[in-house]
Amino acid sequence: MFLGPSPPHTPLLNRRNNHKPPHATVSSALPDLFLAAFSLLFLWSSPKPLVSLPPNRLSFPLTPRRRSTASMSRLSPPHPPPPPQRFANAQSLSDWLESRLPSDSFAAWGVKPGTKNVHNLWLELSDGETSLTDSTPPVRTVNVVSVRVIGEDGKVLVESHQELSDGSVRERFRPLSEKLKPEETPDEAVFRAIKEELGSIFDGENDVGERIKILPGTYSRRVEERNSLSYPGLPARYALHLVDATVRGLPEEDFCTEEKEYDGDSTEDSEETRAVGKAVTVKRHYWKWVSPSSVRS
Repeated sequence: MFLGPSPPHTPLLNRRNNHKPPHATVSSALPDLFLAAFSLLFLWSSPKPLVSLPPNRLSFPLTPRRRSTASMSRLSPPHPPPPPQRFANAQSLSDWLESRLPSDSFAAWGVKPGTKNVHNLWLELSDGETSLTDSTPPVRTVNVVSVRVIGEDGKVLVESHQELSDGSVRERFRPLSEKLKPEETPDEAVFRAIKEELGSIFDGENDVGERIKILPGTYSRRVEERNSLSYPGLPARYALHLVDATVRGLPEEDFCTEEKEYDGDSTEDSEETRAVGKAVTVKRHYWKWVSPSSVRS
């Protein structure tokens, strides 16, 4: 314990600095001033912080862009086309169509001269030549090849009319045409159509294909939507594949060809065989040569 006299009282400030020389206070303050000045200079010259910007200037332009991108990704890829309608037989197709078509129009199928019946449409669906949309009314979509057969004198061959199996006559005045089969190219359909509809003029010769020449650079395609003449009341969408061709050995005057009838296997008992027996088919085609300006595809 300290028992001697108390040391003289010194203020706190003096006690803190009493070990330094008198000029130490000024010199120790210089680094502090220098640091403060450097900090102010750095803050003044540095770019303004993002937080000083209004929030909308940063976030507003980006947010709609992200929403738009997300919505576009949801819309693409496009929805795949619906699968084709399948029917076990012509009766099931008839039941399906009955509630989707005007009754008076549907009743005219196969009855009104020049029309086809529900068995024809069922065969087209079964063979993949036609598709139907599931709508009211349905829309029949068909790919058709249309061949302008050009004669030596520049005239075009058209089918003036057809004689049907029910004895009626259907006016045509169109170039040779045929529905495309699944996986068939337009060129392949051209050769098949000419063989089927004009082949009888050559008495079953095997070189019919060698007589056919597709003219280069004449192919074109267009789509038409109109009511079907074969099936009253049924809207149709036709994808037309148009091409010019020549066929050696055709008569120079108007002529007629016979459609090859489906005979099949006499022992076969299938829905297709029964439908063919009840369908309205083409018995004869009547052809004539006309000027190109009078032809409609």
